[in-house]
Order: sequence, then structure tokens, then C-alpha cells
Amino acid sequence: MRIIKAADYEEMSRKAADLIAAQILMKPDCVLGLATGGTPVGTYRCLIEKYQRGDLDFSQVSSVNLDEYRGIDRENPQSYWYFMHDNLFHHVNISPERINVPDGRNLDAAAECRRYDRVIENYGGIDLQLLGLGLDGHIGFNEPGPAFVMDTHCVDLEESTIDANQRFFESREQVPRQAYTMGIRAIMQARKVLMIVNGKNKAEIVRKAFFGPVVPEVPASVLQMHPDFILIGDEEAFSEIEA
Repeated sequence: MRIIKAADYEEMSRKAADLIAAQILMKPDCVLGLATGGTPVGTYRCLIEKYQRGDLDFSQVSSVNLDEYRGIDRENPQSYWYFMHDNLFHHVNISPERINVPDGRNLDAAAECRRYDRVIENYGGIDLQLLGLGLDGHIGFNEPGPAFVMDTHCVDLEESTIDANQRFFESREQVPRQAYTMGIRAIMQARKVLMIVNGKNKAEIVRKAFFGPVVPEVPASVLQMHPDFILIGDEEAFSEIEA
């Protein structure tokens, strides 16, 4: 595990974008595993700026997103399909045919999960996987539980996750209760994993996930076993560790 400390959110975002840009420059047809939520927005903004300056070309890049709400339409502003297009895809030259997000419109969970695993397998896996970190240690929607779930699966969202996502909806009742998420296997088989984390409220879970035991009750802890894992955080997120 490699730890990179940033002074604040902006520096964290720039450092993360630099690593993703390096991946694209080294392998123009790379497969990027992408994340949603508030944390990566700054990173995507930095990538857009690099593209607009002519420093990056996304035309051969393929993307596979971590997750999507089940039972939500792509045009819904709270869908992760919409989020990715609004925050990145509409602003760079990535080919629509190379964009992959679990299809929340497909209510056949078993079929959709099998399909998405085949998509990742057909790409030959992920070159760089970007992750955020949930307050309970979840990555994607891999929630705390008795065992790590290996493959793409449909998950019932924890109350804490619903609470965290409530700010994106008009009311708590509108937050979907289920989601499709990439499993631990695809994440751990990514050739490089990059996690970004910021804020004082993440300090305790950073300590538990990366300086405690590897247990499925803290899903992110499994990343301690990844051979090329980079953790970038701001000073507040690292306030309970020495980085």
C-alpha cells in the first residue's frame, strides 16, 4: 500500500487526476474502473481540464463503473449513468460504445449481474480502478457483511448508505433501496487500485480499513492485500494515522 498525503480536497483531486492521466498516456486503450459520489467530482474536473488543454485523449479509453441503483432510469438525474455523463463523459471524447455502467433498468438481477461480469471479463479486466470510501468501509456498494462477495451482485443498501445518499434526493423515501455493484473479485483483479478520501468524518474508517484486520465487516480492508494499491487523502482524513 502506498499512501499519498494531500493538504486539502483540491490537491487530493489533482494528484488523483495525475495518476489517472498517466495511466491513459501509458496505455491509450486502457480500461478505467470509475466511481461516483461527491469525492471524485474534483478528480473528474481536473481530468476534463487536462483534456481541454489537449493533454489527454479519451478516444480509446473504455470505462466500467462500479455500480448503479436498481430500478432507476438512466435519464434520472440521480442515476449513476447520468452522474458520469454530467461530470465527465459529456466533456471529453470518450466513445459512447466504450462506456459501461450496470443497467439499473434491468430488474432481472441475476441476468444483469452475469452480463456485467462478462463485460469486465471481455475487456481482460481493469487497468486502474478508482474508489471512494464509505463511512462504514464500503467500496462501491459492497456493504459490510459476514463474507466478501466476489462477483457483481444486487445488494440491499444499509441504512447508513441510504442516509449518506439522501442529500442527492428530495427525500429519504426516494433513495433506492437496492443497487447493482461490482464485486470484490473484479476490484482486486484490477492492475492498479486508486482510492481517494477526504474529510475528518473519514478519519476513523481510514484507520480501521487500512491499519486494522482484513475483515468483510470492513469491506475496504481487503485492499490491504492488493499488490498495487494507492491511497490519496487529505490531512483531515489521515488525522488518525501517521502517513
